[in-house]
Amino acid sequence: MRFGVRLIQYLGSPRDIVELGILADKAGFHHAWFPSDKFMYHAWSIIAALAEHTDRIIVGANGTEPYGVSPGETAAFMATLDHLSRGRTAVGFGMHTQKMIEWMGIDVNDRITRVREAVELMRKIWRGEVAEFDGQEFHWSDQCYLRFDPYREHIPIYVSGFEQDDLALSGEIGDGSLPMVTPPESAKLMVDRVLKGVERAGRQASEVDICGCAWFSLSEDGKGTQTDALKDILAYFGNYLDEEALNTVGLSQQDFSMTAKLIEQREYEQARALISKDMQQLAIVGTAEDAISKIEMLIDAGITQISVGGPLGPDPRETIRLFGDKIIPYFN
Repeated sequence: MRFGVRLIQYLGSPRDIVELGILADKAGFHHAWFPSDKFMYHAWSIIAALAEHTDRIIVGANGTEPYGVSPGETAAFMATLDHLSRGRTAVGFGMHTQKMIEWMGIDVNDRITRVREAVELMRKIWRGEVAEFDGQEFHWSDQCYLRFDPYREHIPIYVSGFEQDDLALSGEIGDGSLPMVTPPESAKLMVDRVLKGVERAGRQASEVDICGCAWFSLSEDGKGTQTDALKDILAYFGNYLDEEALNTVGLSQQDFSMTAKLIEQREYEQARALISKDMQQLAIVGTAEDAISKIEMLIDAGITQISVGGPLGPDPRETIRLFGDKIIPYFN
């Protein structure tokens, strides 16, 4: 079983986040992801710094999208980072919400076609081809090609998405998929959606690394794990989650309507105060033993990589150590 860690802005300064990534490298994590969210720490700066200060872990941005950023820019950046890291890169590509794109006045039209074409173009670029292209969404001339030799002809693309058709697309064209498994009980639902795309493309399930993105808050004794950071994440992102996924633990998007309204009004403390114990079911909370039990559930559902994100715990360093000492060795 492979493990990745998602190093989000809530964990501290950019330097703090890089230091946590260094610890994750030493603890045995396979991947380190940083989300490409609008108007937050920029993912490219974080992962470039992390690549320079680690030896083994694969680094990548999660949620890089083809509206606010051209796939040509993404392809050139990733090819450059691939040289710097000596082949330790992957990219999470696609949108976990379209609202952030719409903030900037950009219309999100046919996102499935746009992601599909962007993935095709990036792969052409990395193969050293001239990416002349006349598609539905992109129209590139014969000047669209890389002006340096790529380190590798294939950089893994983990397709991310928040709707059923996004997840099916990830199974159809992705080297991997990045479904949210929040709550963990929704994992089978998400895996089935990915596998529909796998079947549609005539692929084998083993060709796609289904990387389940879960929220964790752990400590050695399980105490102090219901942190303000956990509540902030649930308040901010709960409204974005899939309705059917929420239904697996008796929740719905309606339960998060008031927190979403308060977040929009920047009333963050009031939103946090509305996070109930039931809402905390979206995360994996407690001890290493509690985490192992939930991870076994994810594996049984068909998840092939566990992506550890969220607040991690009252002490993120301790959580990374718990994974290195107890959780990753248990599964390997």
